[in-house]
Amino acid sequence: MTKISARQSSAAETAPVDETADYYRESPWYPYALIAPTMVTLTVVALLPFLYMGWISLHEARYGQIGDFAGFSNFMTLLGDARFWNSMKVAGLFVAIAVPIEFMLGLVGALVLSQNIRFRNVLVPFLFIPSMMAPIIVGLVWKTMLAGSWGFFSYNILERFGILSGTSVFASPDLALYGLIFVDVWQWTPFMVLTFFAGMQALPASPFRAAQVDGANPVQIFFRLTLPMLAPLLFVIGLLRLIDAFKIYDTIYILTNGGPGITTESPSVLGYKYTFDFWEIGTASALAVVIWIIFFAFCNIFYQIAKRRLNVF
Repeated sequence: MTKISARQSSAAETAPVDETADYYRESPWYPYALIAPTMVTLTVVALLPFLYMGWISLHEARYGQIGDFAGFSNFMTLLGDARFWNSMKVAGLFVAIAVPIEFMLGLVGALVLSQNIRFRNVLVPFLFIPSMMAPIIVGLVWKTMLAGSWGFFSYNILERFGILSGTSVFASPDLALYGLIFVDVWQWTPFMVLTFFAGMQALPASPFRAAQVDGANPVQIFFRLTLPMLAPLLFVIGLLRLIDAFKIYDTIYILTNGGPGITTESPSVLGYKYTFDFWEIGTASALAVVIWIIFFAFCNIFYQIAKRRLNVF
């Protein structure tokens, strides 16, 4: 080992210095040159379509034809539509219930996995299955499991305990949204478990050993060490999951298509109906712009809070 190290050191000392490479690295334009391909790609596939959508939202656009400049009339039409506010209420309720449940169950599951339980190596690959399934497959599976009268859960649980009989959960105006929340929790909780578990495995061991030597109990170790050290990961995953849950479309489209009535109509489903059912493309574009503005403001507020109070970033 000593001889090999000596040879490597000698080779490094005798290797020719690439002065041209050093010149480019010291250039103030070097960082910008590195990110230029990514920025060009993002501009073409994301920024230009968004700007075009914003331009359409300011014009009369119906039945695939873009007409005269209409100012903010599409936005006024949207804000005056009761279906828009209902979709915001549906999405807000969906996010407020589903994401905290997934977050808490994910944290508990990660803590259990980190305790070196038996069969952990077998259990972890199975946790990938729900998150790897396409939303359309998830929708079809649960549409069958909760089908009225003959669905596995409908027949053995809901009808047997007198909760609901003769119809599907997704056909009930009172239960359809909670059925969708249940499916979302089933699909995405394993993802949260695995993400938090991976984060816990990456934490340094020395602070935990020191805390155990000082006599700290598991609860103190969790709230004083584990949770603060995981704060950046929890913040990022929580924010991404929140955004993803708010714009849910596939599962709702398969299971309820926004019904019964409009009780499960999210903004994404409403945007689809504006575009392809009502052919009000200008209003659909205004809806997308409004949702973008809401998320832009929300993410900035969330970022500032995380930066100041959670010491994230």
